[in-house]
Amino acid sequence: MPGGIERVVQDIAEGLNDRTDMEVLTCQVKGRETVEKVRGVRVRRCASLGTFCSLPASPTFLIQFRKKAREKDIVHLHLPFPLADLACLLSRYKGKVVLWWHSDVVRQKRLMVVYKPLMEWLLKRADAIVVATEGHIEGSSYLKPYRQKCCVIPFGVEKNVIENADRYLAQKTIEENQANETCRFLFIGRLVYYKGCDVLLRALAKTEGTVLEIVGDGPMRRELEELARQLAIADRVSFSGNVSDKELCKALGECDVFVLPSVAKSEAFGIVQIEAMAYGKPVINTDLPSGVPYVSINGETGLTVKPGDAEALAEAMQTLSNDFELRKQYGNAAAKRARERFRIEEMQEAVLRLYEKLAEE
Repeated sequence: MPGGIERVVQDIAEGLNDRTDMEVLTCQVKGRETVEKVRGVRVRRCASLGTFCSLPASPTFLIQFRKKAREKDIVHLHLPFPLADLACLLSRYKGKVVLWWHSDVVRQKRLMVVYKPLMEWLLKRADAIVVATEGHIEGSSYLKPYRQKCCVIPFGVEKNVIENADRYLAQKTIEENQANETCRFLFIGRLVYYKGCDVLLRALAKTEGTVLEIVGDGPMRRELEELARQLAIADRVSFSGNVSDKELCKALGECDVFVLPSVAKSEAFGIVQIEAMAYGKPVINTDLPSGVPYVSINGETGLTVKPGDAEALAEAMQTLSNDFELRKQYGNAAAKRARERFRIEEMQEAVLRLYEKLAEE
């Protein structure tokens, strides 16, 4: 399953490719360089020897960045990606630089000792810094001094998601959902530490009349499966792994509540929240110092709880499990907010307007 950064890069590149000279430069996880067109967009994946500290070892990226940047009026970097910072510095690029700040570097604190001076250079060098919510600025340890450069461009939910959601909402009936005695909770994402799935399982164990589907895979899967057994809830939890788009749509349609229990601000937004909201699902998220609580609003489209607090999460889950009318109220508001606030066309147009403004300067 592609991550949030990859999806945003794809949405911008594909949406603006026919109106700009767009090219994507990235790295292989490991392997030789490839050059191809993906849905009409030129994509060059530079050769890599492998990843170290979550970064590709790719000298070729530095070379290709210098070469390609000379041909462009604007370079748009998606951070955190320290190799891009270094490439921009070494290239001596003189054009306009746009940064999309997806999140702070949170876990690799040792890396920050070396990386911070380079990052600060790039923040000063940038002509514009894009964030998806005000929460990205307020929760960041680094952006506040550069607030005047920041502009908020919310992420957009993809058209096919909205289309599938519209079909689902047109077909479902209140009676069908109300007839379910068991409340079905859904999580979608990589099974890594900051997603908080261990907290979710502990919360589920404290609730009644609830089941949970976990869609996604990752290094913590076996640990989480064992935790479910230890908590004696293995019969109430299904681990679906990575699924097809069709199966993902089905999971979103069949759940009653979506849960994003993330525990660290590495979770900067949670695009999957707006996908669930598009399906008219209430969301339980966490009050992280990031964009997460700015997507689904506490008491309006769902409930927001303290990160890492299994008791608070269990209480929120039980509240929505017990109250169909509240789920319906939050779900209707969520569907409306997803369509009005997080339109992919508006995201693409806002990025294009930013490019045009910088180009005029």
